[in-house]
Amino acid sequence: MLAEQRRNHILDILAEKGAVTVNQLHHRLKVSQETIRRDITKLAAENRLRKTHGGALALAQVEPEFADRMAVNIDGKRAIGALAAGLVPDGASVIIDSGTTTLCLAEALMAHQGLTVFTNDMNVAGKLAGRNDNRVHMLGGELIGNEGATAGRDTTTMLQNYLTDFSFIGASALDAVTLLTDYSREIAELRAQMMVQGRTAVLLADSSKFGKRAPVRVNHLDQLTHLISDAKMSSGLLTAVRKLNVEVIIAKPVR
Repeated sequence: MLAEQRRNHILDILAEKGAVTVNQLHHRLKVSQETIRRDITKLAAENRLRKTHGGALALAQVEPEFADRMAVNIDGKRAIGALAAGLVPDGASVIIDSGTTTLCLAEALMAHQGLTVFTNDMNVAGKLAGRNDNRVHMLGGELIGNEGATAGRDTTTMLQNYLTDFSFIGASALDAVTLLTDYSREIAELRAQMMVQGRTAVLLADSSKFGKRAPVRVNHLDQLTHLISDAKMSSGLLTAVRKLNVEVIIAKPVR
């Protein structure tokens, strides 16, 4: 099989499956793993797939850019952020995840006093550091693309050192069958750990994430205590969420 044919075959497999590992392609295409990795690197450079640790994602399975997400349902995200901020007393310790809705939370927390904040998001840190006697700790690790956020084993390991009053977790995709999923294994693992570290664990999920599914399941949903959204869920999704024994709160956007 010629190299171009093999790479097109990889893209065909991705179009069918959404995600694939190097090992799976190695067995299916009967070429070395080194050859597969070179093919994935070349296709990623041509923006025909997304390279991941140990495999690849179809572009349709990749989360949109931060600026694009910020423009989606911004009123709903701000309403969620304001309601979530109302749960937090001055002097509390909080974990704040990366993302557009959690950035709206950070903006809503800017008047709070004496917070201790742990975050993997530089935008969130910038909103809260150096004001009102806050202490802000950036979680170290690899910076992700244009997200301005860290993730990976180092980030998750550092987070394990801290127990907080609250953790606020973002959502990439939420559906009735798989519940919370993400586009990256590293982010999925970090979000799962955030749920464990906070005494009160709050999922912030705006309605644009409903009915969507990403390739990686997020674990530890049994640690969630609250879910805040800006709109009612479908009956199927609401039934699945309530099985987690979480309090569902709807924030009404101001038009």
